[in-house]
Amino acid sequence: MARHRSKDDAIIGVAFKASVKVMVVVAAVGLLGVLIWQWLQPKEPEWLPAAAPDLTRLLAAPEGLSPPVPAFTDITEAAGIDAVHVSGAYGDRLLPETMGGGVAIFDYNNNGHQDVLFVNSGHWPFAEDNTPVNTLRLYENDGRGQFHEVTERAGLDGLHVYGMGVAVADYDGDGWVDIFVTAVGGNVLLRNESGRFVDVTEAAGVAGGEDEWSTGAAFFDANGNGRLDLFVTNYVIWSREIDFEVDYRLTGIGRAYGPPTNFAGTDSRLYFNLGDGQFEEVTDRAGIRVAHPDTGLPEGKGLAVMPVDLTGNGWLDVVVANDTVRNFAFINQGEGQFIELGTELGLGFDRNGLSTGAMGIDAAQFRNDETIGLLIGNFANEMSSFYVGSPNQAVYADEAIGVGIGGATRLALTFGVFFFDYDLDGRLDALQANGHVENEINRVQASQQYAQAAQLFWNCAEDCATRFVMVPRDQLGDLGQPIVGRGAAYGDLTGNGRLDVVLTQIDGRPLLLRNDLDLGHNWLRVRLRGAYPNRDAIGAQLLLEVGDETQYRQVMPTRSYLSQVELPVTFGLGDQPQVDRLRIRWPDGTEQIIEQPTINQQLVVDHPQRTEPYFEVR
Repeated sequence: MARHRSKDDAIIGVAFKASVKVMVVVAAVGLLGVLIWQWLQPKEPEWLPAAAPDLTRLLAAPEGLSPPVPAFTDITEAAGIDAVHVSGAYGDRLLPETMGGGVAIFDYNNNGHQDVLFVNSGHWPFAEDNTPVNTLRLYENDGRGQFHEVTERAGLDGLHVYGMGVAVADYDGDGWVDIFVTAVGGNVLLRNESGRFVDVTEAAGVAGGEDEWSTGAAFFDANGNGRLDLFVTNYVIWSREIDFEVDYRLTGIGRAYGPPTNFAGTDSRLYFNLGDGQFEEVTDRAGIRVAHPDTGLPEGKGLAVMPVDLTGNGWLDVVVANDTVRNFAFINQGEGQFIELGTELGLGFDRNGLSTGAMGIDAAQFRNDETIGLLIGNFANEMSSFYVGSPNQAVYADEAIGVGIGGATRLALTFGVFFFDYDLDGRLDALQANGHVENEINRVQASQQYAQAAQLFWNCAEDCATRFVMVPRDQLGDLGQPIVGRGAAYGDLTGNGRLDVVLTQIDGRPLLLRNDLDLGHNWLRVRLRGAYPNRDAIGAQLLLEVGDETQYRQVMPTRSYLSQVELPVTFGLGDQPQVDRLRIRWPDGTEQIIEQPTINQQLVVDHPQRTEPYFEVR
C-alpha cells in the first residue's frame, strides 16, 4: 500500500510540476505581452535619481598627477561679439526651437586670421512676432582676438532661413572658402567671391527638399577625383502639424520638447561635385539610403557627420550620429560607392547594445598611435559613447567607461564634442558642450538642469587608471558657467598657438573663451595649401614625429555638432625642444617629409605639385 501511495505521490508530483511549468510559461508569456505593450506606448524619458555619485573623486588622477588647471577666459563681449541666438520659441514647443545653431571658425578673407561665423534660427513666419533676423553673423578677427562684425560687408545680411548648422570649404577651388548652411525647409550654398558671398544654391542644386530638416554637413572628396563633394545629414520628417500630432508631454509640465522617437526617419543626401559649380545628387546609387528591414522606410535620424578613414585604405568613410536609432558607418568602397556597416563594425549601438540619443561626434587618434577613438555626445542619462578601434581590427568597441569618459558624462545632455590639446602637452584632450532640450526639466527631475556646464577631460596617457581624467568643474573657470550648450568649435583666435573655444547656446549669446593657460609648452601649427581643386587639402593626414612618439592629425573642419573648426592643425609639444620630422599624406596620395621644422610657429606647406599662386586678399 505504501508503495502504491509512493507511486501515486510521484505521479501527482510530476503532474504538479508540469502544471507549475505550464503556469510559469503562461505567466511569462503574459508578462512579455505586457512588457511589449508598454514598450510600444509613447514614453517620457527615463531619468536618473536625483542623487548621483561623486564621480570627481572616483575618476581623479593619482596623487601628485592632476590635470593642468584650465584658464579659459570669457572675452565674448570684450572681443566685440554681440551675436545672440534666436530660436523663435513662442510657447508651442516646436522641436527645431531647441536644436540650433552652429558655429564655424575659418579665414573668410585670406588674411591669415581665423574669423567666426554664427548660425541663427529665427522667428517662425506663422508666429505673432515674425520679424526676420539674419541667419548668419560674421565677425572678422584682427589677429589678436578682437573682432568686428562684417556681416553686411560680406553680403550675408539678407539671408533669412531657419538655420541649423554650417559647413565651410573651398568647393570650387578658387582659393576662397565658401559656406553651406543647413536649415529647416531648404539649405543654402554661398560662394565666396573675394570676401563677399553670393547665393548660388539654385545653380549648384544643393537646396535639398523644402520639407526637409537638415542638420550636419561635410565637404570631402567622396569619389577620389580631387573635388570636394557634399554630405548632408537630415534629422526627421517634421512640420508644425506633425509636431502637434505627436504632442509630446511631460507630467507636471504639459506639452514639452520631446525626443524624435515618434517622428519618421529620413535619409541623408550625398552630392558629387561636378567641377563646374554644379552638384549631382547621388544618394541612391552611392548607397547612402538606409531602409528599416521591416518597414522599408528611411531609418536615419542624423544630427552629426564625421568623415574619417576607418579601414585604413585611404578612402574617407562617413560616420553619422543618429538620434534614438543606430548610428551609421558608410564604408567607402572606392569611386564614390558606399556600404553601410555601422552595426557590423560595432559603431551602431552603445556598450549595452542600445541605440542612443546621439548628437555631436568627433574622431581622433587619441593614443598617438593608429588607434582611432570616436566620441559621440548622447542624451541625458546616457553616458557619452567612446568607440575604440583601428584599421587593423575588425570591429570597434564602446569603451566609454574604460577610458574615463562614461560615468562622468551620464547626467549631462551633450551636443557639441571635440578633441583638442588644451594644454599643448602632445596629447589630445576632449571637451563636451552640454545643455538640456527642455527648459523646465528641473520642475520634474531634480537631477537635471536646462543650463549645464561644459566638461573637459584631460588625456593622462598611460599614467592614470583611465586614459581621460575629468577636470573638476570648480577648476574650469569661465568654461564651467552653465549654458544651454549646442555648437562647439576651436581655433587659435589670438595667434599665440593656444587653442581657444567657441560655444553656442539656445536663445543666448555664444561664449568666446580665450585660452590663457601658459605652461611654457612648445607647439607647431601647420597650414596645408593643396593643389587644385582641393586647395585646402581637406582629408590630408599629418604625422608628427617627436622623440619616440608620433602624433596624428587629419585636416577636417567638420567636427562636433552643426559646427566647423579651423583648418590649420595644432600639435602640442610639451617640453620637447624640437620636432624630428613632419610627414604629410596629401589627399591625392602624395607623400611629403619635412625634416626638423621650426617650432612655435605656423608652418605653411604647399603641395609639391602646386603651381597656382596662393590667393591673398584683393
